[in-house]
Amino acid sequence: MSKPFDMELFLAGVLTGARDTRVRHIRQAKAIHAAISNRWHRDNPWTWQRKHLTWFLDTHVNPRAESTRYYYLLTINLLTIRLGKAWQFN
Repeated sequence: MSKPFDMELFLAGVLTGARDTRVRHIRQAKAIHAAISNRWHRDNPWTWQRKHLTWFLDTHVNPRAESTRYYYLLTINLLTIRLGKAWQFN
């Protein structure tokens, strides 16, 4: 039996700032992880491709308020930094 992926540990190296900001990024990263895991059956971010994050932005974030889209985009940028990718999202 495998352990569930620890998103907090995964992002620990790139999270800075206030405690509330870190908590928000972790909460949003867990939501991103859950959506991608349910749809694409990718159980950890190391297996993600750019298309997975683009899908999440298009289907889950675009219908929401502009401020919500902005904060999710910040979290996705942290994820791409942690993955060592040069992906850019609008």
